[in-house]
Amino acid sequence: MNAPHIAIAGAGTAGHHLAATLREQGFAGTVSLIGDEPDLPYHRPPLSKDYLAGTVNSDALSLRAPTFYAEHDIVTHLGVPVRQIDRAGHRLVLADDRVLAYDHLVLALGASPRRIDIPGRNLDGVVELRTRADAEWLRDNLRDGSRLVVVGGGFIGLEVAATARKRGADVTVLEALPALMNRALSVHTATHLAELHAAHGVRVMCSTTAAALEGKDGRVHTVTTSDGQRLPADIVVLGIGVVPNTAPAAAAGLEIDNGIVVDEQLATRDPSISAIGDCAAFPLPCGNRIRLESIQNAVDQARYLARRIVGHTEPYIAVPYFWSDQFGTKLQIVGYATRSDRTVVRTSGTKISNFRFYDGELVAVESINDPVTHLNVRKILTAGGTVTPKQANSTVDLRTLARTLVG
Repeated sequence: MNAPHIAIAGAGTAGHHLAATLREQGFAGTVSLIGDEPDLPYHRPPLSKDYLAGTVNSDALSLRAPTFYAEHDIVTHLGVPVRQIDRAGHRLVLADDRVLAYDHLVLALGASPRRIDIPGRNLDGVVELRTRADAEWLRDNLRDGSRLVVVGGGFIGLEVAATARKRGADVTVLEALPALMNRALSVHTATHLAELHAAHGVRVMCSTTAAALEGKDGRVHTVTTSDGQRLPADIVVLGIGVVPNTAPAAAAGLEIDNGIVVDEQLATRDPSISAIGDCAAFPLPCGNRIRLESIQNAVDQARYLARRIVGHTEPYIAVPYFWSDQFGTKLQIVGYATRSDRTVVRTSGTKISNFRFYDGELVAVESINDPVTHLNVRKILTAGGTVTPKQANSTVDLRTLARTLVG
């Protein structure tokens, strides 16, 4: 019998770590890594921060040295996204018409910027930040005094705003909701970020967005907002969130619900196809189905699936966590809060951690320059424990509580 072939559609963080972990786990079959970009897998978080700032070079972005893939017998197909999935024939058709047979297909397709259909979006100087090429264009065109308008006040938009401001750009952020990060963060943390940006000279305009972009000689020069203001702009970054890349899966008849639907083992209803990372909608132990856009989620799911492919059968369980760096401030979040009805603020000097509860249960903790609290809460939640409102609101030593649970 021939050794099985694992085809990984997507050469981002999830796809790379799956391929690498399969080899670490002793998988001896064929591993193919298929990507829509021409580059070998690279780190994406620096694109809106250090790489955009010019303090990290392209070599430092690489997840592994170029020789890693050949040395570990990982076949790469780059710049050729999957065009079609033939489930009955266990075959993939790539964009260049090549056909690859597979025994198990893993969809690690990632996500793409949510499209904004407004007049002028195709003018020069208008960019969405998704790829290394996008970041390089933006880095090369941002100059001291550049007038930048960021459409969207999410994590990527705020990170771009912070980096551009540090490079001397005049920065305006347009946010359609009444407050920054209104859905993702507690009002305490969101207010802190808004005040941080204002203190560094970023103009934040909430309850408004871009209605039209106007250009001169083919290049953007004005943003007209939904409330009628006209903002001068040399560069416009469109960043109102992302959508999961599900088109090939949907065309193949797989279930889609804000992502490719998978079970507690990250498998679709087709036993020969799994999905991981930003494109996968997976169940939490409580029964809710979510999709996470984070490096941690991509890595954890990739490593789990590699173990499952080589024979492990335990369900996927992981405590989600995220981070963002803006103006030297480190925001770390553990847990996942779709809603909360109480926030307990724990402070120590300039360190702040906002404990969010719903119906008395801890759902997330947002830490600002407080890595020790973040790490201890992660340990507590990973060990199956929790923190009560009384413990969050007191001088209880979370390190001791974590040690009690972890042993």
